[in-house]
Amino acid sequence: MALHFVTDAVSDVAVGEELVLTGSEAHHAATVRRVRPGEAVTVGDGRGVWAEGTCTEAGPGRVVVDVTARSEVRAPSPRIVLVQALAKGDRDELAIQASTELGVDEIVPWQAERSVSRWDAAKAEKGRTRWTTIVREAAKQAHRAWIPDVSPLATAGEICSRYAESRILVLDPAGTERLSALALADGRDIVLVVGPEGGISDAELRTFDEHGATIARLGATVLRTSTAGPAALAVLSTTLRRW
Repeated sequence: MALHFVTDAVSDVAVGEELVLTGSEAHHAATVRRVRPGEAVTVGDGRGVWAEGTCTEAGPGRVVVDVTARSEVRAPSPRIVLVQALAKGDRDELAIQASTELGVDEIVPWQAERSVSRWDAAKAEKGRTRWTTIVREAAKQAHRAWIPDVSPLATAGEICSRYAESRILVLDPAGTERLSALALADGRDIVLVVGPEGGISDAELRTFDEHGATIARLGATVLRTSTAGPAALAVLSTTLRRW
C-alpha cells in the first residue's frame, strides 16, 4: 500500500506536475516513514483532494512526487459526529484515534458532569490542539481523503443547541432501543454521544431526552468509554452502507 501524506499544496497540482512536500511533512515522509525514490505515494489536502504519484526525490527537508492521477472525493453524507466525553488517562484519546480510522467526520470534546478529566479555558485550547494532532495522524494512517474537524469543548446543553437539526444518539446501557435496530434513512447528520467512565448523569440524560435525542444501547455488555464510540461507528457504517 502507498504511503499517505497531507499538504495544502496538493489543491493546485495537476497530473504531470511535481508536488513538493516541505517542512514537517517532508521530515515525516523521509525520516519517519522512510519513503524512497520510486515508491508509490498518495497525497491529500484533508478536504477531499487526492493525488497519486511516485516519489522522485526524498530528503529531510524536501520530498518530490511526480503526480500521475488526481481526483476529488466527496464528503460523506450524512455525516457522523462523535461527542466524546473527557476521560482519565488516555482513554478519550484512544477513542478519537480509533474513531478517526473508522470514518468519523467530526469530533466534539464533551465536558460531562462525571468526567474525571477537567479542561479549564487554557487546557481546553491545548487539549483541542492535541486532539487535532491525533486525528490528523490517524487520518493519514488510514489514508482518508477527509480529515475530521475537532470542534470546541461543549456541555450537554451546548451539544443539543449546536446539533438541533441532527439526529442525536446517546449511548447508554439502559437505553430501550438497540443502535443496530434504528432507522437512520432520513438524511440527517448523526451525532453519537459517548459518556465518561462513570456514565452519563441522570440530569444530562434528561437534557438529551428533552431535546429529542434517542437513548440507545449497543448490546448486553457495558463498554469502556474508549471502546464504545468505535464500536458504535462500526454499527453505523454498516447501517448507512458506508461499509
